[in-house]
Amino acid sequence: MPDLRAPEAWAHLPFFQRDLPVIRGKLAEETRTVYPPAALVFRALDLSPPDKTRVVILGQDPYHTPGKADGLSFSIPQEFGGRLDSLGNIFKEIESDLGQSRTRTDLTDWAKQGVLLLNTALTVPEGKALGHAKVGWTHLTRDVLIALSDRPRAFVFWGNNAQGFAKYVTGADHLVLRTAHPSPLSAHRGFFGTRPFSQINAWLKARGDSPIHWTDP
Repeated sequence: MPDLRAPEAWAHLPFFQRDLPVIRGKLAEETRTVYPPAALVFRALDLSPPDKTRVVILGQDPYHTPGKADGLSFSIPQEFGGRLDSLGNIFKEIESDLGQSRTRTDLTDWAKQGVLLLNTALTVPEGKALGHAKVGWTHLTRDVLIALSDRPRAFVFWGNNAQGFAKYVTGADHLVLRTAHPSPLSAHRGFFGTRPFSQINAWLKARGDSPIHWTDP
């Protein structure tokens, strides 16, 4: 995988000096195809600099099938055309929660509104979910959450993997949502019916901030 460079707005995080060189070495030894493409690995951070981030939705790791990972948690390129899995269940919850539908699978419009769509691992080998969960990416997740604790934001932790990072959110006045993961394996065990999208918008509006447009742009 080509050299990974720190996104300028986040380059101050300790991760980029302390951990990224180690990860580069591990990825250089990886013989399997890695997703997403190198240019998209830090896309979530590129699109959501700290001063623009209002909401954090923490995912697990990129999709491990060809053509599906685009660098944003849960997002899928519009031309993919395959199974939506977790994203399909997110769409069902949007419709149930807001009474409106979303069909656009590319979530770039969320990122541009200040929603950081971050995974706890930013790369994955083809066909091996969580295959890079232990290469060091979790240090980045920790650093990002600590940095974003500096002022009130909305944090969404879907599933046990994400919830394990909630301890890094410190300080008062945040909105912190913890529910089951939207995966087809768990969505019926505490994701459906939780209404995260209306909760986030109500919290933002109560603070005098504009709501997120969750449906099709």
